[in-house]
Amino acid sequence: MPCCPALLVSGVLNVTVQVERPWPDAEKWLLVAVLGVEMVMGVLGNSLVLLAKVMCRGQFCCRYWLPLISLTLSDFVFINDSCDDEGCSVLIISGSFLAMLTGGQRSPWCEVVSLLKFAFISSSIGSIAILCVQRLIGPASTGSALFAVMVTACLASWVTGVVFGSVPVVYAWIKYDPAEMLCAVFWENSYSDMLVYILCAFSVCIFVPVFLIFICSLLSALGCGFTPYSDEESDLSEVTPLLVASYMFCYTPFVVSELILLGRMDLLPAPDWLRTLSSVMSYLDCGLNPLIYCSHQDFREAGLALLWTNRKPPSEPVLTAITKHEL
Repeated sequence: MPCCPALLVSGVLNVTVQVERPWPDAEKWLLVAVLGVEMVMGVLGNSLVLLAKVMCRGQFCCRYWLPLISLTLSDFVFINDSCDDEGCSVLIISGSFLAMLTGGQRSPWCEVVSLLKFAFISSSIGSIAILCVQRLIGPASTGSALFAVMVTACLASWVTGVVFGSVPVVYAWIKYDPAEMLCAVFWENSYSDMLVYILCAFSVCIFVPVFLIFICSLLSALGCGFTPYSDEESDLSEVTPLLVASYMFCYTPFVVSELILLGRMDLLPAPDWLRTLSSVMSYLDCGLNPLIYCSHQDFREAGLALLWTNRKPPSEPVLTAITKHEL
């Protein structure tokens, strides 16, 4: 996870200070506006997606519903969760939104946000990887034996994210990072600890799913996987390439900031602008996914019908008169 403090090295003396760069008013309110738009897009979009998947499932084909539901839940909870704060429901994006207005985040909310952020990142990329595997295998992946494997893999992506997210909390590596607009992991004087943690977290939670996505996408492009019949109904999983491209694009700044941290023996974090960009882009992904689902015609029509169709049952015809014709 990204690093918060800067490490100043002078001879043999190491002094750690917290980076507290105040935001200029113009930048602050611009970021507040951007976060507000992303939060509204994510809340409304993912709410509609969940409703459409549950209430309109007969109006479009969705064979591989497990990873799609997991991905939507991850995006939705990445934006909202229950919290006693004047009746508001807040987490991650809305947490950053409030942090910009109030000047930071406090314990224990600080630790909760840091832990769950990595859990949602891990579950999202894991869900996309499972979706790619199921598309490669085809409908056979929904059979009892293989489906149990898919369920286990989906749960594992959530569990591993929670495990790696909890390690910095246990070791008290969490502080508020003004550049990222939320609480994140910082490193004071142990490059080896940082190296081991990031390499293990990326290897298990990021590298393995990305490897599966690459291999499955390559095999599908070469025609080695399941090929649907020409007259077969279009499946919602056809949006998978767009989901993959969106995820890779939006999380590239986050990965780059981590690589910069790995390459610095003095434990200095990535530049402020890059850490801010990594947060804004990762939040954007949550709002883009519902738009990607709507690129599928059947799903889009189901969603529009859910919004605009009158739900009152049509009234029964009433016999008002009988006309008799003489032959």
